[in-house]
Amino acid sequence: MNQVIVQLKKTFRSAQNIVFFGGAGVSTESGIPDFRGAGGLFEHAPEVMLSYSYFRSHPEEFFRFYRQHMIHPDAKPNKAHMALAELERQGRLKAVVTQNIDGLHGAAGSVNVLELHGSVHRNYCISCGKPHPLETVTQAAGIPRCPCGGVVRPDVVLYEEGLDPKILEAAADAIRGADVLVVGGTSLNVYPAAGLLRYLQGDSLVLINKSETPYDRHADIIIRDSIGETLGQAVLA
Repeated sequence: MNQVIVQLKKTFRSAQNIVFFGGAGVSTESGIPDFRGAGGLFEHAPEVMLSYSYFRSHPEEFFRFYRQHMIHPDAKPNKAHMALAELERQGRLKAVVTQNIDGLHGAAGSVNVLELHGSVHRNYCISCGKPHPLETVTQAAGIPRCPCGGVVRPDVVLYEEGLDPKILEAAADAIRGADVLVVGGTSLNVYPAAGLLRYLQGDSLVLINKSETPYDRHADIIIRDSIGETLGQAVLA
């Protein structure tokens, strides 16, 4: 076991309030592609296809794209998800703040998960507000509809929409109270989510990402490796 993993283990053992902040890199290790890097594959950029205006003006095309590229029913939690759930069971990790919408943290057993961009598993009718399961979207031939006739939309934050202020506030409070903040699988270039790091007042910042981030100079531990393997060795081994 290399020295940086040993250091990470010691950091986790001494921590009383760990918060994890994660991005797409956590899910790519479960086989979910980072759509931001694949704009050339689509007729339009994801920023267009997943925008609120496109959802309203071209709902059939929106849902075709959404079902094909944003829903991954066969994806399973990886070692990173499992390690974070284990840290929560130990009472050390207090919250997971995620930019992902796949629900894999919850599937792994994490309870206090703050989903900044929503979840594909939550859907609701834009007319009557009735909640709907994922199957309402996946099993619809075209535009998913509620029994009332309204369109059922995913409870995810689309481009042109703002983040839920209550979730943002809860995430800021969690980070503010952390003694260790672990950031993984994110380049920290997507705002306003990345701006949450400014609330850290604790002792330690751990960055686990394969590329550089704007916060590298503030980190106490930097690991340029697989987040699943890193957390797996530090927590599950």
